[in-house]
Amino acid sequence: MEMGDARPVSPEASVDRELRERMVLGLLAAPGVAHDLAEQLAEQLPGLLRERFPDVEWEATVAVEALAGSPAGIGADLAKLARQRMLREGWQLAIVLTDLPLRVGRRLVTAQASVALGVGVLSVPALGAVALEDRVGNAVLRLVERLMAQRMARRDRDRHASRRRSGRRLWMRARLEELASPMGHADMPDDGTVLFVTAPVPGNLRLLLGMVRANRPWQLIAGLSRALVAALGTAAFGLTSPGIWLLTNGMGWPRLLALSVGSVLAICVTLVVVHELWEKSPGPEARQRVLLINLATIFTIALGMVTHYLALFVICAIAAAALIPPSVFQMQVRHEVGAADYLRLAWLVSSLATIAGALGAAVENESAVREAAYGYRSE
Repeated sequence: MEMGDARPVSPEASVDRELRERMVLGLLAAPGVAHDLAEQLAEQLPGLLRERFPDVEWEATVAVEALAGSPAGIGADLAKLARQRMLREGWQLAIVLTDLPLRVGRRLVTAQASVALGVGVLSVPALGAVALEDRVGNAVLRLVERLMAQRMARRDRDRHASRRRSGRRLWMRARLEELASPMGHADMPDDGTVLFVTAPVPGNLRLLLGMVRANRPWQLIAGLSRALVAALGTAAFGLTSPGIWLLTNGMGWPRLLALSVGSVLAICVTLVVVHELWEKSPGPEARQRVLLINLATIFTIALGMVTHYLALFVICAIAAAALIPPSVFQMQVRHEVGAADYLRLAWLVSSLATIAGALGAAVENESAVREAAYGYRSE
């Protein structure tokens, strides 16, 4: 850019920028999906917040909080933990993005905002499994508005009367948005904490789906190297074994279906039982949250293993068609073969390979299994 094109900054703009209050918003995120979302939000939040609070110069920073993504954090007070981190880092506000379910008594809570502490806690899975980036962004904005509303109202009372409506407008906007938001409606107990409460049935379902998404079931098998090697090795042996071809020829569809269901069930049970993935409740107050975590773990493993089975089936079907000439196959089974025979062979080999994968999963390193199965880190 040439010097003649430079636009001088007006003294009024410089003074206005200097007079703005500087606010640093800290995003404490659990490892994994929540942290990835926080990194994306940190780039967008300053501009979005500046539109809503033009008198404030915003900055957003991201930090990892392992306890917000671990079952050990179920009994922890994440708000107080965030408050301590906020004071230590010199932030003005803090929002915790956790992978854990939040409950107050028997009520499912999507988020909570403590105006006195300047801290908000948001359960990312409670927002569901679709359009998560937009939902988390809107939820964080609503939490910041709740935390800032009282501050802005006090400032408006100290300034001239024409600006007193800004605090009320923030509360009105939050009230209108909550009607269509998965965060639910705002409830304000006497302790000054704002709780975002959702309906029990859809809220629990949305939370469960969100927790499964946070666990990333499609990446499960990639973290189980021994199970994968055992499955692929068994598949290779089965495709080249004439004895397996004869077994396939004598099996009907019901038997093949039962074998495939049993093989997937076998590897799921092996992972849960051998590696103790079923969490135990530390107390009665955490029983429902631990149950949700266990259900999310079961669905994660089930979806991951079904994906693994389907991938094996496709690989075996392609390999069988490419490697086994119809004439050789026909010589063994003593009748003409077609596509249905190759698919049955791939079906049986996939089931046998999955059972072998269960044996490999039994000898997997426990930390590798937990890393693969949990969105909630165990450290």
